[in-house]
Amino acid sequence: MKKHMLAVAIAATIANTGSGVAGELEEVTIIGSQEAARDLAGTGSVIDAAQIQVEAARDINQLLKTVPGTYIQEEDGYGLRPNIGIRGATAERSSKITLLEDGVMIAPAPYSNPAAYYFPTMSRMHSVEVLKGAPLLRYGPQTTGGVVNMISTPIPQESSGSIAFAYGQNGEADLLANYGVRAGDFGFLVETAQRRSDGFKEIDRSSGDTGYDISDYLVKLAWETERQSVLFKAQYSEEVSDETYLGLTDADFDRDEDRRYGLSEPDEMDNDHQGYSLVYRLDLTDSLTMSATGYYNKFARDWFKLSGGGNFVAAANNGDAIAQGVLDGTVDAFDLQYKHNNREYESRGVELNFDWSLGDHQLALGGRVHEDEMDRFQPVEYYHQIDGKLVFDRIKEPAGGDNRVEKADATAFWAVDSWAVTDALNVNLALRWEDVESSRRQYADPQRTVLDSSRSNSGDEWLPGASFTYDLSDSWQVLAGVHKGFSPLGGGAREYEDPETSTNYEAGLRYRGPWFVEAVGFYSDFDNKSENCSNANPCSNGETSGSFTTGEAVISGVELQAGTSLDLGRYSMPLNLVYTYTDAVISKDNPEEGFEDGDRLASIPENTVSLRLGLVGPQGWDNYAVVKYLDEMCMTVGCQGGKAFDESDDLLVVDFISRYALTDNGTVYLKVENLLDERAIVSRQPDGARPNKPLTASVGVQWDF
Repeated sequence: MKKHMLAVAIAATIANTGSGVAGELEEVTIIGSQEAARDLAGTGSVIDAAQIQVEAARDINQLLKTVPGTYIQEEDGYGLRPNIGIRGATAERSSKITLLEDGVMIAPAPYSNPAAYYFPTMSRMHSVEVLKGAPLLRYGPQTTGGVVNMISTPIPQESSGSIAFAYGQNGEADLLANYGVRAGDFGFLVETAQRRSDGFKEIDRSSGDTGYDISDYLVKLAWETERQSVLFKAQYSEEVSDETYLGLTDADFDRDEDRRYGLSEPDEMDNDHQGYSLVYRLDLTDSLTMSATGYYNKFARDWFKLSGGGNFVAAANNGDAIAQGVLDGTVDAFDLQYKHNNREYESRGVELNFDWSLGDHQLALGGRVHEDEMDRFQPVEYYHQIDGKLVFDRIKEPAGGDNRVEKADATAFWAVDSWAVTDALNVNLALRWEDVESSRRQYADPQRTVLDSSRSNSGDEWLPGASFTYDLSDSWQVLAGVHKGFSPLGGGAREYEDPETSTNYEAGLRYRGPWFVEAVGFYSDFDNKSENCSNANPCSNGETSGSFTTGEAVISGVELQAGTSLDLGRYSMPLNLVYTYTDAVISKDNPEEGFEDGDRLASIPENTVSLRLGLVGPQGWDNYAVVKYLDEMCMTVGCQGGKAFDESDDLLVVDFISRYALTDNGTVYLKVENLLDERAIVSRQPDGARPNKPLTASVGVQWDF
């Protein structure tokens, strides 16, 4: 019986589709539940609906800080464009991890331009899954660090809806409303998320906001019988945010971390996203299930912002009074460039997967055909700063690097076998094949009649992996695994460049009793660690496009987590503690790039800690505290040889949430983010010191009907 139950759990884990929540229509998951995560022949975490609701979470950065092995480099204080790293995958605009929404790749162009300038609206998510270790080879293309799957609101079993509204300081307002119906074999869901904020920063000589306005709409339609189902999803969102890349000098940060220079007053991100997916699932036999997924995503953005502002910040940090005057608006400056970072992305593909239960073996066999592209057309507007005011001068039409198209075509196959060898031993074998062809065409004129340059890259990789769990007793379990990791170089790669590859190991011990305790060591050995270059995260050589190979590297560490619920008489105290230690260094001298053995890699903190603590009462009044600590990080490899102005600060943040149930269906709450108002430099990329969010209080109400 125990072997059979384990086989069923593993089948749900490796399948492309699985039940999101009991009694609800089929949803696309990669793990399924917290209980399933604790039996993986790998490592994983599930941030479930209860945690999201308890923490009134609207920022993916803050949620993922409670997951072991994840690294967050904040940027805007709101999590609009996260920088997420997992183990050997560094943050870099989340381009080194595989991002999914309902099992579908959601990065703007996952192969040619994976940098996550679009990220799903966190407030409409039902749960979040993080998968690490050899089982992640079922997914891709990024297979070094981990997979993050965002699961949207499921269609309910019975007609029901929900309205949640929160309002807080700085004009923050968040509305989430949905309604779903199930009638016989059919069901549907409609949902909207509406978000806005005035922002917490103040722009010199301006009354302009520094916040955002976001509108997100979702429709799901489903048909489900005993042996087959169809799930269609359509999503559309718009965002206008008054965001900039321009940070502060250290001296100005110390005086007022929420200041923004007047040079950044025109900066604005304007984007829209639409996504469609269709999932068909058929039980061919009692033991064989087929699922087919077709998807299409389109993302358009124009981030109008100052280019080269980091040069003024760097010069002012080094004592240049003229540069400081330009930032302050007391010194005139000419030919300031404000670029329309205007890009359109498309991705589309078809995926087919078979889940086959064959005795003690649970097999997943499938493949995907995918193509994506990025079209960059970026005119530059020139302004002069005269007497502290910006005066428009002229427009330069795009050419060269600002006028190009990058594409990628990819084919992937996978085979995963979860084998229940005995009641105690489960073995997971995985094999993935990735074949990628990418290209870039760069034009010398706005009409694209003259080709400026072109490049291309192609290659394929076999990615094997194996892992196991072994039950020492009913309470104790050991696990271990090894797999080959892969990260494609993107559309800007040259013919002679090789993709990033690594060999990744993990081994650990689990205890399942009154406490759940897990201790896992990991080790990633890179033949050719690479960085994806972008304006948001310039590479260690300063490039803002293409990729940069830093050479051989090793990322190793330990993940520890423990959780329980303590009985305090009429009260209970849920407790979850997570700690990650990471050592991430260059492992071989690279004289050509100026790196030495032992140089720290960028965007990886040495220590991260989170503590989630609750006090749950019998009268519907519950209180929770979430404590998160993050070590300082290098902004470039080796922190530029120890020079100043190239490290972030460490940061300790405490969030407090108090909830009171007015009725069975209605709840009110108070949330205080950054209760101690701790402020720090959380990033210096791309153009100066950037702060975390200050103390911010909000009140909210949720009504289910």
